[in-house]
Amino acid sequence: MSETHFGFETVDEQQKASRVRGVFDSVASKYDVMNDVMSMGLHRVWKSYTVGVANLRPGMQVLDIAGGTGDLARAFARRVGPGGTVLLTDINEAMLRQGRDRLLDQGLVLPTVICDAEALPFPNERFDLVSVAFGLRNMTHKERALAEMCRVLKPGGRLLVLEFSKVAPPLAKAYDWYSFNVLPRLGRLIAGDEASYRYLAESIRMHPDQATLKSMMKAAGFGHVDVHNLSAGIVALHAGIKC
Repeated sequence: MSETHFGFETVDEQQKASRVRGVFDSVASKYDVMNDVMSMGLHRVWKSYTVGVANLRPGMQVLDIAGGTGDLARAFARRVGPGGTVLLTDINEAMLRQGRDRLLDQGLVLPTVICDAEALPFPNERFDLVSVAFGLRNMTHKERALAEMCRVLKPGGRLLVLEFSKVAPPLAKAYDWYSFNVLPRLGRLIAGDEASYRYLAESIRMHPDQATLKSMMKAAGFGHVDVHNLSAGIVALHAGIKC
């Protein structure tokens, strides 16, 4: 039996995906509200920065992995235009349904696919850009997922990984206090789910730091990786180029 982590808890690898799915089934309906509250709106700035770094052009082909409620997919679709394609994917049906319905309410129809990032159902060299925002840390085999993302990218294509990371040392104590005392209470009050937001805080601490993730991306086949620290390292954007 192989083991992995679910937050600070050690679990069988085969259990992690279902445990993560349970978290997002629980919070899907309040996901956007909680993002605004717990980040004080900063998640919109982080995503906007990511869209700027993507530098998409009309006609490009984009894969948005763990796309959740569709923030990035919507912004990408505006930039690639009717000649391009943005595929919105997530392993969690409840989250994907939220994203699809939200986009439809805004008059935007995008192809949506339930799929596992560790075994993407797309051919080699299909996309110009692959993005994953706040989803990589929940994946059981991150190396496998990164290799799959590299596989489906065209040569010269780019991977953008927006994820919580290691905060600057002067802020570490305050950030820990907020994460383990405030976030779970907000989860209980707003989403009716304290445990899922305690898992969020724990999963951030178990996720690879900036330098480690950069090394993992290079090992997966990305010849050049830039790291953009945002909000003092609370979040980092890793941009890798497939050579």
